[in-house]
Amino acid sequence: MISRLTGAIVRAMLVVVMIATPSVVTQSVNPDTAEVVALVALFAAALTFFEYASTYPGLVEFRDAPPFNRIRFLSLFLTVFLLSVVCMGQNDPAVLAKLISYLGGHVADVLDFPYSPVRLMTLMLPEGTSAAHLQLVRITAGLAYFISLITLIVFIVTIRGFGWPSAEGSFNVWINLPTFDPTTGGDVVERLNRDAMANVALGFALPFVIPAVVKSAAMMFEPVTLASEHTLIWTMTTWSFLPLSLLMRGIAMGRVAAMIVERRKIHAKMVAGLQPA
Repeated sequence: MISRLTGAIVRAMLVVVMIATPSVVTQSVNPDTAEVVALVALFAAALTFFEYASTYPGLVEFRDAPPFNRIRFLSLFLTVFLLSVVCMGQNDPAVLAKLISYLGGHVADVLDFPYSPVRLMTLMLPEGTSAAHLQLVRITAGLAYFISLITLIVFIVTIRGFGWPSAEGSFNVWINLPTFDPTTGGDVVERLNRDAMANVALGFALPFVIPAVVKSAAMMFEPVTLASEHTLIWTMTTWSFLPLSLLMRGIAMGRVAAMIVERRKIHAKMVAGLQPA
């Protein structure tokens, strides 16, 4: 019980640090924005604490199947931190900001090709955007998308190399998939595979669909300029992290379905080997 509460407190504190990182690093926050950031940080910390302090399932999936959520959080925190440092470099030319901006520019050069997600994010901006701001958006988009790709590779290696999640012991579907009811809707393996394919397809399509939707909406509403540093950081983070989460969820559900099939085969062999009394 004590270890569970300690872990919940540590996770809640890490969430607060992650949400406050853009405000602390860029140092370009007004009092109203600071109040909103503090409110969001406290709400997210409370949600994280109650999720991990409770023994019953809530909203967080794969809660007891590390390192799924640890990989996701590290990716999210790294994205927010690096994008904040890049934005800080626009006003404070520190060595770290210059280095990350330089590396981000090279990453953007590699990922910025016709019809790529990075190119679509730059095309989302309205006409007349300054070259400096366009380059900033391009660098942050390239960095965010690159981190998501690396995270996805790390997760796949974890599954293949370390046998996740069976390497962690028994897998409780009720706790780790609280929104999935295995008792309704036909065979559980078919449902898991169907949901896995849907998540993977949606995760693959979102980096391309989101810029197109925003560009279309800008024709009817105010164009999205991403002029605010906080707006730029969280927009790029959401744009890259949401598809990553869907891809990881789809791959994880496919892995769970494969585990169930393997267990069924083992059980069938054991039953076949029994002699009738």
